[in-house]
Amino acid sequence: MSSARNSVRRRLGLGSVLILVNVGLVAGAVLVVTAGGSQVLRRLADEQALSRVETAGGSALRAVEYAEIDVLTSTRLLAQRPTLLQLYHSSDRKGLVAFLSQFGETGNLAGCALVDSSGIVASAGAALDWNAILLAAGSKEQVLLQPEPHQPLIAGAVIPVRDGDNAAAAVAARWLDEEFAQIVAAQVGVEIAIIPRDVMPSGLRNVACQRALATGNSTQQYIADEDAYLAILPLHSPSGNIPGVVAAHLSARGVAASIRTLARSLFLLALFVALLAAAVSVLVGRRLARPLRVLTAAAARIGRGDLETPIQRESGAEIGTLSGTMEEMRHRLVALTAELRQRRAEAEAVLGGIVEGVFTVDRERKIRYVNPQGAELMGLRPEDIIGRFCGDVLDPEPIDGKRPCTDRCPIVHARFRGTVRATEHLWLRRGERQQTVVITSAMPSPAGADPSEVLQFQMIRDETEVEVTRRLRDTVLANISHEFRTPLSAQLASIELLRDRIAREPGANLEPLVRSLEQGTLRLTWLIDNLLESVRIDAGQKAIRRQSVTLDTVVEDALSMTAPLITQRGQILESELPFPLPPIMGDPPRLVQVFVNLLANASKFAPADSKIRIGGRVHADQIQLWIDDEGTGFPHGDGDMVFERFVRSSGSEPEESGIGLGLWIVKSIVTRHGGRVTVEPTPGAASGSRFSVYLPISDTPTVEP
Repeated sequence: MSSARNSVRRRLGLGSVLILVNVGLVAGAVLVVTAGGSQVLRRLADEQALSRVETAGGSALRAVEYAEIDVLTSTRLLAQRPTLLQLYHSSDRKGLVAFLSQFGETGNLAGCALVDSSGIVASAGAALDWNAILLAAGSKEQVLLQPEPHQPLIAGAVIPVRDGDNAAAAVAARWLDEEFAQIVAAQVGVEIAIIPRDVMPSGLRNVACQRALATGNSTQQYIADEDAYLAILPLHSPSGNIPGVVAAHLSARGVAASIRTLARSLFLLALFVALLAAAVSVLVGRRLARPLRVLTAAAARIGRGDLETPIQRESGAEIGTLSGTMEEMRHRLVALTAELRQRRAEAEAVLGGIVEGVFTVDRERKIRYVNPQGAELMGLRPEDIIGRFCGDVLDPEPIDGKRPCTDRCPIVHARFRGTVRATEHLWLRRGERQQTVVITSAMPSPAGADPSEVLQFQMIRDETEVEVTRRLRDTVLANISHEFRTPLSAQLASIELLRDRIAREPGANLEPLVRSLEQGTLRLTWLIDNLLESVRIDAGQKAIRRQSVTLDTVVEDALSMTAPLITQRGQILESELPFPLPPIMGDPPRLVQVFVNLLANASKFAPADSKIRIGGRVHADQIQLWIDDEGTGFPHGDGDMVFERFVRSSGSEPEESGIGLGLWIVKSIVTRHGGRVTVEPTPGAASGSRFSVYLPISDTPTVEP
């Protein structure tokens, strides 16, 4: 049997099979379209018919509401008629009946009446149970009820008559009977019936009516026994009960006829399209079958990885272009495969050779790749890392009780700010110990042909030992400051007392020794201040207090602090400052530290008995203050280096040299004030240096909160 099937396939050929398949598909499509179209048309027709009867029922409800409003308006007019009051006061019952009869005919009312505390004074029109109407109305002006069993519903109104202390009221009603329903049906184009609660139809209509009465909601359905569409809408009276329903009825005969006509047209159109498609399939299938078989085989070879076999170019414009494109694609695939292999080898060599750990994440921050160094740093195997959320693998230490992955993730910040570097404390190696790492996050880059697939590279470097060293240094500096300040303060106090005694005992010759001790103490104090300032800068405490500062006071404080040092070396201080200097916004203690360091530096490098000059100039938007000395100056090339940390001049220095922090702190403080500091040879002098400080002038000399 299998050989027979194969022979049939060979005899039919691809073109014949294509024709048969196309004809079968088109024929099946015709049947499906016809059947489905008929069902869709039937469903749409049902929905449209149900919507129509529902709309008609809603229009009937509004007609009932308008009738209630009309009755209420007519009753108000009746209650306001002076004639009604006159006839009532004169006790002319016959006149009242005539007046009410005329008013009811004019207002198209079923009946109207005048009642007071004694009962019905007069009535006209239909014989209605006016007491029932009054009882149903209660405190409301409108009423909708069935006055007596097996009677139609009425819409009534009760309006008090303004007559002093007499409690009289005008009552009017209108039938919501078959005649009223026919008028509404003529308006909406659908059969309408207003059915009281105790007059319910039989069969499915009764079920629909009972459902509407029970739930208080409208219902629509198709009644197969009557071949009609029915909508039931409850009538709500002003008192809140449901005295009846509105039924909208539409026959389905017209709808069925329209559906049959549309279905017949759809079938004929689908049949014509099927025949046309079959003819076209016969013509095109045979022409395309042979070259397509060749190209299919070539595509299968490429899919299996055979990129060496060339593809023969076929005849015909489209098929020839397709075969040529496939051959060009084969050449490109060969080149791309070789290039990808080379790049992959290079990338693996680079990522495997660097010291730092590297890993990549996707949009959901799940790890897609990690190099061996990264896996070793995390303390896990690569297969245990791939596919997991990076926060679960790295386990960063919470900040203020919140996980950094929520709102401080450097990976997320890098997507909007570019490259981001962050220092984090992680619980790596399965929580054995905490490690301090620096994570550098790059911006996302496409991972493939799909732009929505992106990868984000992260570099992680272990900074645990560096962090420990930094903390140890801070601890040592803090301890030095603490241990030095207490004895130095006591020493300064003792020196001051000693100087006071010397002043009271002129014969004593201890003043040079005391001054020497004082200068040593001042030097140690400046050294500690510089050390503390360097620690603050390293710790990131770069903020300064901003308040209005007068530079005259700052310079005066700095001169008073350095005067003993300058006097000890026999140096002369000359001031050429303009007066007054404009105010600036800054931190006074920090600025005093700037000029103390500069003056101490000038005194240290200048020879004894030399001059130190301090001057300044006010520019349009900044103030320039300089300090000149007569020292040897800085060798060529040292001008910018002297402001670096722990850097001292390469020239000759005095014996009491510092540790290279003073000028670095000067530059740091001035920079934080928005200014700059420079050094150059003293203008017009054979030797010496000039340190210039530039500070911006404040426009608002007020103290900031």
